[in-house]
Amino acid sequence: MTQRHALAIHGGAGTIRRDNMDAATEEAFHEGLRASLRAGHAVLEQGGSALDAVTAAVMALEDNPLFNAGRGAVFTAGGTQEMDAAVMRGEDRGAGAVAGLFGPRNPVLAARAVMERTEHVLLIGEAARAFAASQGIPFASTEYFHTDSRWAALQAELARRSAAAPDMRDDAAKHGTVGAVARDRHGNLAAATSTGGMTGKMPGRVGDSPVIGAGTWADNATCAVSATGHGEYFIRWAAAHDIAARMRYLGETLDAAATHVVDELGKRGGSGGLIAIDREGRISLPFNCAGMYRGLIGTDGVPHTGIYRTPLRP
Repeated sequence: MTQRHALAIHGGAGTIRRDNMDAATEEAFHEGLRASLRAGHAVLEQGGSALDAVTAAVMALEDNPLFNAGRGAVFTAGGTQEMDAAVMRGEDRGAGAVAGLFGPRNPVLAARAVMERTEHVLLIGEAARAFAASQGIPFASTEYFHTDSRWAALQAELARRSAAAPDMRDDAAKHGTVGAVARDRHGNLAAATSTGGMTGKMPGRVGDSPVIGAGTWADNATCAVSATGHGEYFIRWAAAHDIAARMRYLGETLDAAATHVVDELGKRGGSGGLIAIDREGRISLPFNCAGMYRGLIGTDGVPHTGIYRTPLRP
């Protein structure tokens, strides 16, 4: 039995423009990524499952208001917050997801409860909220989820639309997601993804994060994937599953398959990226935009993180 385990995370593709990123903010992002990596690694190091590891890693990012998930979720055009999340385990393709959810402090826990405690895969809206409450999942107040920066971003976007001005926002303002993929020492893979969606999105819009095969995928035979970016493109091209299919049917390596899919999405107008891990613990982190908040950690326990197109740093 192999003892090799590894974890990769992302905090969203489409970053703050480099010329607008001050040193303190950049370090805060790196530390947020490191905290997530440590949380997931602690599970794997103790012999825990890949599913537990990705859940822990995503929860750490959901709790950090810097990232567009959980506490840092963006606002819809109606001034509300609607969150999506999914989990998937590779040994049996078990999956659970929620969409259009508000209330649970950690939407990823609601998604996992759908997988483990129902016969379904995806629950939405008020029904998902009621289910989460019935399962004893911790909720948070409206004030907990309100961040001034996200509210200001919505007001700026609504003003732009009112003035019929061209959309000059960078990718960071348009989308953001958090996610994790892992391989545990037993060879099992898992993926988890969570998001607040797009600033100013139409209420009721659902992105790729909770769509199994688009933004989230895990299968021990090939790979686990968590995507981030312009979700409509990832849905239409079944991006996460396409990577696994290319590995299964074309015999491509993880990196070749993941890079091909992300490059093709970019050619179609789909800005974003993803993280992926294969059954041997190899990791790929491709993106087609200016940057992606990302990181990885292996059996040595040293977290490596990156934001822009520069090597990961320990």
